[in-house]
Formats: sequence, structure tokens, C-alpha cells
Amino acid sequence: MDYFRRNTPTSRQLIFVLLLLAFNSVQAQTVDYSVVAVSEEAGLNLTKVTNDGDCVCMPEVIRKRGNIEWLTNRIIDISIDNKKLAFLSFRNNSTNIFIKDIFGAGGTVQRTNRQFVLDFSYSPDGKNICFSEVSGDYNRIFVTDAEKGYICRQITDNDYDYAPVYAPDMSQIYFSRLESLWMSIWSYNTRGNYLSNISRGMNPRPTTDGQSLICVRPNANGRNEVWKINCETGAEECILSDPYRSYTTPSVSPDGQWILLVGSSTITEEDFVYQNTDIYVCRADGSQIYQLTHHAADDISPVWSRDGRHIYFISQRGSATASANVWRMDFYLNK
Repeated sequence: MDYFRRNTPTSRQLIFVLLLLAFNSVQAQTVDYSVVAVSEEAGLNLTKVTNDGDCVCMPEVIRKRGNIEWLTNRIIDISIDNKKLAFLSFRNNSTNIFIKDIFGAGGTVQRTNRQFVLDFSYSPDGKNICFSEVSGDYNRIFVTDAEKGYICRQITDNDYDYAPVYAPDMSQIYFSRLESLWMSIWSYNTRGNYLSNISRGMNPRPTTDGQSLICVRPNANGRNEVWKINCETGAEECILSDPYRSYTTPSVSPDGQWILLVGSSTITEEDFVYQNTDIYVCRADGSQIYQLTHHAADDISPVWSRDGRHIYFISQRGSATASANVWRMDFYLNK
């Protein structure tokens, strides 16, 4: 059993930071996870990248009374050379970042030696990894070398911080902070060593040109919307909203044309209604949304390959025991 399904940390901030509801998971139907793909996914060319021995963490997904909530943090990433997968793994009663060769040429390397790493991302030059860790009553942001040892530099303290990501020019590290009952986006200036509050929201991700941030905000009905914030002018606009779906974890494709998302969906068959998480893409302005995955497994935590030709994500698909692994699919819509 991985970290995200355990009750190990008990601090109140972890409950909020995971963005989960305070009830147990209830599933009215039994899902057959052993199927690798369904008919609607023809052409995705799905490939399993990890194996059960990698102990890939599965983000928590909670269903009850027709509603669904899930952990929105990013817990996988792809190296700059497009050859290595970084992922969170639960081993020896802790969660840490591990790195393995995507094409099986090398072994798996542990990159952090912490207690409960929550999420992470590579720096644009591939030299560093920024991550958040649950420690006592707080979440703190750290930076470590992507290739060497376990030495970490702490950049925030005594707050509830998570989801760090570098700006394209590496001048800032953006992250989310829990403040009372609001989630806010902050930045750490890597050159001036100071913090700034930017706006309300979570899951910050810069656009490829660095001029704007894409983020998520809940609306009055509790559905998550995707917003765009201009970093220079402060202008904000909602670019994706749906009365029936929530969207989280947005990231812009390397060519700047698409936004990758996790979204809620409903599987409806005879005597079977099931709330689910799937992978979506839309145009950079929020138009032309496409649902890519349709499996009853939880498809979650997606990232782009560095060339934009593939999408990596976590899913229990292909496993009769519902074990989580990282999968890769082709992305054709930009051709």
C-alpha cells in the first residue's frame, strides 16, 4: 500500500493540502482494472513504463454520493533529455523521488532521502528538482540536485506549501500555499531570495513563454475551473469551466498549443454509473476540449514528454490487483 492511501501523517495541513473530503472512499460498483484499454482509446498506443516492484504512489481518489475528489499534485516528471522518468515511490515507510530509465537501459536511482515527499518537478535546465515535503505540522519547499546525492536547500518554512514549479527562465519558483481556507499562489525569487503573493488558486504552471500562469480555482458550485494570470499586468481570465466537470493539474504543451488536464467524467452503462478521473487536453485558450482516456481506472497526474509527442500518467489499468503504474500514450492532435 502506498503513501497516499495510508494514514501515516496526521497533521491537519496534510488533510487540507491533499485537497480531499473528510469521508471514506465508497465505490458502488466493482471495476475490472485488468483491461489495458477500452474501445474509445484506440490509437493511443498505451505502454506501461513502470512495474509493480517500483511501488509507484497512487494519488487518492474519493467517491461518494455522485461526487469525486482527487489529489491534484504532480508526482511524476520527465527528464530534460526525454530518457528518464521521475516518480514518487513508497518504500520503507517513506515516500521519495526515484528516477528510472524509460527504455530500460539502466537501474532505478533514489534521488531524495526524506520522510514524506508530496510532489515535485524538474527545473527547465534539468539540473535541479524542486519538491515539497510534509514535516511535522507543515509543508516545506526544497530544492535538490537532479543528479547528485541527497543534499537539499530549504526555501520555505512553517507554512503549508506544495506543488512547486520553476518559471521557464528559472527566476521564480511558483507554488501553492494554504492560507486559512483559501489556496493561494506564491513565488520564490531565486535571484533575490524573497517571496511574493500572486493570486488565489492552486496547481500553478507557467506558459512556455513565461508571460502567464495557468492555475485552478473552485467556483461557487465546487467545480474546479482553469484560469490564466498574466504575470506582468495581473490580468486574470477563466479559460475553462464546465457545469458538470472539474479540471485540475493543468500544464502547457512544449509547443504552447495545448493544455493537459485531469478531469472528472461519468461512465454510464446499463445499471452502472461510475464517477471517474480521466485525461483531457484543450487548446491553450480553453477551446476544443478532448477526452483522451475512458478507462474505469483512475487516470491521473499527467505530464508531457519533452517533445510533446507523448503523455505520461498514473493508472491502475492493466492490473487485476489495481496496482498503480506509470503509463505512456501517444499524442496525435498536434500533428
